[in-house]
Amino acid sequence: QVQLVESGGGLVQPGGSLRLSCAGSGSIFKVGVVFWYRQTPGKQREMVARITGGGSTNYADSVKGRFTISRDNAKNTVDLQMNSLKPEDTAVYYCNEALTDSWGQGTQVTVSS
Repeated sequence: QVQLVESGGGLVQPGGSLRLSCAGSGSIFKVGVVFWYRQTPGKQREMVARITGGGSTNYADSVKGRFTISRDNAKNTVDLQMNSLKPEDTAVYYCNEALTDSWGQGTQVTVSS
């Protein structure tokens, strides 16, 4: 298991920005595929973005051009920069390390005026 801790959530107005960070433990986190997911009550968890050990990225269509996933192996973190936020981005955001299927506790993002 990899220990994951998310941070950076909060309340932001539409059009604003937030940067989420996922801090991971262990060497697997540096080389594995890491995802950001989000979930709202009554809905299935949705993949937002993923990054491979080599730095290749993929995004959900709903966030392309607005969100950027990146990793810093020196700090053992995977960040999600979220710009031009919309009310529909409101959710609990989770990071996931795919190889071990480890999850963090989640961080709430609320986009509201």
